[in-house]
Amino acid sequence: MEDSSHSSSVVEDPLSPPARRGGWRAIMFIIGNETFEKVASMSLISNISVYLKTEYNMGGVSVVNVVNIWSGFSNITGVAGAYIADACLGKFLTLLFGSIASFLGMAMMTLASAVPRFRPSACEGESNCPQPQGWQLAILFAGLGMLSIGAGGIRPCNISFGADQFDTSTKKGRQQLATFFNWWYFFFTVALVVALTAVVYVQTNISWAVGFAIPTACLALSTIIFLIGYNTYNYVKPQGSIFVDMVKVIAAASKKRRFTITPGWDYPLYNPPVAGSDPSAMELPHSEWFKFLDKASIITDPSELDNHGMAKNSWRLCSLQTVEQLKCLLAVLPVWGSAIVYSIVLEQCSTFGILQAIQVSNSIGSHFKIPAGWMNLVPMLVVAVWIFIYECIYIPLARKITKQDKRLTIQQRLGTGFVMSILSMLASGIVEKKRRDSALSHGLFASPYSLALLLPQFVLAGLAQAFASVALMEFLTTQMSESMRTVAGALFFLALSIAGYLGSLLVTIIQNVTEKFGKTPWLGGSDLNKNKLDLYYYVIATLGVVNLLYFLFFASRYVINSSDENRTEMRLKRPGARGSRSTSQCGLADEEKVVGIA
Repeated sequence: MEDSSHSSSVVEDPLSPPARRGGWRAIMFIIGNETFEKVASMSLISNISVYLKTEYNMGGVSVVNVVNIWSGFSNITGVAGAYIADACLGKFLTLLFGSIASFLGMAMMTLASAVPRFRPSACEGESNCPQPQGWQLAILFAGLGMLSIGAGGIRPCNISFGADQFDTSTKKGRQQLATFFNWWYFFFTVALVVALTAVVYVQTNISWAVGFAIPTACLALSTIIFLIGYNTYNYVKPQGSIFVDMVKVIAAASKKRRFTITPGWDYPLYNPPVAGSDPSAMELPHSEWFKFLDKASIITDPSELDNHGMAKNSWRLCSLQTVEQLKCLLAVLPVWGSAIVYSIVLEQCSTFGILQAIQVSNSIGSHFKIPAGWMNLVPMLVVAVWIFIYECIYIPLARKITKQDKRLTIQQRLGTGFVMSILSMLASGIVEKKRRDSALSHGLFASPYSLALLLPQFVLAGLAQAFASVALMEFLTTQMSESMRTVAGALFFLALSIAGYLGSLLVTIIQNVTEKFGKTPWLGGSDLNKNKLDLYYYVIATLGVVNLLYFLFFASRYVINSSDENRTEMRLKRPGARGSRSTSQCGLADEEKVVGIA
């Protein structure tokens, strides 16, 4: 492929030799770094439920709550990571420090698994299971905490740093960016499938210490690869925190709340050139929605400007570009809200789904046992296969037949993914009842059914990710300006964070209510055979249906209906120019016919 290097807002490192930066040459190092980082993090995430249950003697609800809270904290630190990247360090250094923190956290997990004294002793029957002491949990949570800090630096920046390597002011650059999203997901997923089969098997059947040492080494290798590509990257200069600027817009608009905007009146807007930016850089056009926020950029008094025409007080007068950036954020919130509920539905497979896998037959022959954590590989395989079919078969075939690119729209992919997640929960409920009835009828802890019984729910979860997760990532990144790409990454993982906390709260509520008022608790204890997990799955499926209706009848109005490849170019706006009514989605012209916010 030809490279399309990014040109705007780039800081050339004086220590680096002159070279063509960005494009697919730089992407190779970014994807290499991301692949080994994901091998490390996902080998832990895929098997953390088994590790906590077998090595720390935790019950099912405790395992789910620890995993959800840790996952939530790992994702919410992404907001802090986005702030640091935008305001202080830039994406490269934020990614680098995040990689180092993840390495230290994984090293602590390896140490805890290697020293028996750092964990409670093994269970001697179901009634004699020593619980971990406070200081043992402190070591565990310290390692998980460092991993969360590292995730906060990596997650909001890796996609956006890759997107910075393409010049999205050209059609070719935008096409390469659209392809990058899918191939980025494809390459690290294929590598994870190959690596995690070995790593998870080592953790479960050979040694947790060795199994954790492997991802520790992968994190070290990931950091080294990232540094090797130092001279190939585009470096976008941090231009201050978007979050602080947005607070200023709200404050300035509130101070001018008594100012009345008369329709048709041409008010002077404060729109200075961005310091240090490329003169040819694209700017967001002035939109006609959320008019209240426009008050923050209206010059109501000449005294608000100094002798150079700059704002004296940024808490009273904000630039038009800052106002439009806040509008960008508000425009994606309806879809983002539906992503939170979707994530609650989807995360069940990686928690309760793995607990189900522990209580079925996992033997092949008399010597080989399939680790329960391997079930998390099924969705990844499905994602990889679907992306390969979509990019290498569907799109070329559609292009050959129609003579134009026919990609599925973001709206179609999100809706399809939401439906798949609901079907996954329904399948989980049906399978769980069958598994529990079989185990009880045979008087066994583990059902005689094989792991193949769980395949439908994991395959459907993989299809949900292939459609909705990739589409959501693309939606958030493409709907915002280049300066807000870290915000887009933070929003993606913030949705996962909120979903983790809400999921943990939901588990606790259902456990307490059913334990108090029901004959049999739906959740709780260390034996799923004594619970009604299938009913819990149906509650989650119902939640998914409500979310799907919300998306179809409300949130989908804020998703572009045209093909991704047919998007019109962002209009170039010169500083100080008043644009006509333009768009209800940031960076997209009104030809897109996107429904605006009333």
